[in-house]
Amino acid sequence: MATNKTPSLPSDLGWIHELAKNEINPDAESLYNTASKFDPKQIIEESTIEFLEELRDLFGIFAKVFNNYSENNSRYTEVKIYGVAHTAADFMLFRNNVKLVFANTAHGIITATFTQHNRDPLAIDGSQSEHSKTVSGARDNQDIIAQLGPFLDVKWTFQGESVNPEKLVKYYFVEFIKLSRQVSKSNLSNQQLLKQIKTLLQDKGIDL
Repeated sequence: MATNKTPSLPSDLGWIHELAKNEINPDAESLYNTASKFDPKQIIEESTIEFLEELRDLFGIFAKVFNNYSENNSRYTEVKIYGVAHTAADFMLFRNNVKLVFANTAHGIITATFTQHNRDPLAIDGSQSEHSKTVSGARDNQDIIAQLGPFLDVKWTFQGESVNPEKLVKYYFVEFIKLSRQVSKSNLSNQQLLKQIKTLLQDKGIDL
């Protein structure tokens, strides 16, 4: 015997309220801007912000768990997440001078970029200057691209294949931790080398 099951309500019902208001007062369509809800360009722009926010939320969850292990004698550098100024939803992960940036670089394109933030020991004018370079061992910039499917449904793809946000974040989080750990060890080795050179020069009567 068939049973009548009440379907679960969609999370977004704002558009149907606007349709009803416009039905009562057709002249109000410009006020409620219902047409923009079905503009492909606008749909992709909204999906881009939503997807970036979803990625940031997932990174936040993973970073919180990872950072909780950094305590007492086993302490290590924690992962920090920052928003990128003057953007709708761009953000970056930061650890040991390594950045992983997710940015909306073009319409319907989110680019993931690994960079290393360095401070030069001494610039020409005697001050320290800053620059960024691609992290050794990191891949080139990787684009995650929006595709508009049937019925204005947006899916996010990499190299033509649909992506799972959680698996995407897991992959990049692991790569980010590995690369930032390598840079940390490299910086430590450089510091030890500089210390040895300084000691050698002091032994020869040269004090820096």
